[in-house]
Amino acid sequence: MRIVLLGAPGSGKGTQAQKLMADENIPQISTGDMLRAAVAEGTEFGRKAKEIMDAGQLVSDEVVLGIIRDRLAQADVGNGFILDGFPRTEQQAEDLAVLLDEMDQPLDYAILMDVDFDVLMKRLTGRRTCSLTGKLLNVYFSPQSELDECTDAGGELIARADDNEETIGNRLSVYREQTEPVVGYYRTRGNLLEVDADGSIDDVYARLRTAVKA
Repeated sequence: MRIVLLGAPGSGKGTQAQKLMADENIPQISTGDMLRAAVAEGTEFGRKAKEIMDAGQLVSDEVVLGIIRDRLAQADVGNGFILDGFPRTEQQAEDLAVLLDEMDQPLDYAILMDVDFDVLMKRLTGRRTCSLTGKLLNVYFSPQSELDECTDAGGELIARADDNEETIGNRLSVYREQTEPVVGYYRTRGNLLEVDADGSIDDVYARLRTAVKA
């Protein structure tokens, strides 16, 4: 099963990817993780990436695709992979398709974890961390008993500085601008699956499993 996973911040794609990885015995391949690993290992493309990043510039698509090629040549992708964080543009999607065809590893699906904007805002702006236990909570979705457990024990529900409506609204707007062409690309190719990602983790995962088996 070879998958590109698409989803806005707060869509839960990371959580769902972890469950799918375990069930299908396939790795989640994050471009950020790959870049860091390639730099640490000193591969050809890792050295190029380091030079670019040290100069304060964005790593080119050519270098990222080279790192993806190296990663997909490793033994643990024999059963497939979940690619997360790439492609972000239609051109990247086209370049990735060429690369995967060359490697005889064509994509099975692009999966969009679809959540309404209002739900995403609540998921992200409502995030809190208990100052005593470090437990992650949400003022909109966590049971009141769990929120009270923290505050009744003398703890505080702490929000991250960047978890505010303006910052998150900007992040979601950028995501929409970048991702809509990518979604359209895969829809046109006929391998886009859209999964309703609103609900409990288990409910969403059940929908995801149904979608990939359809």
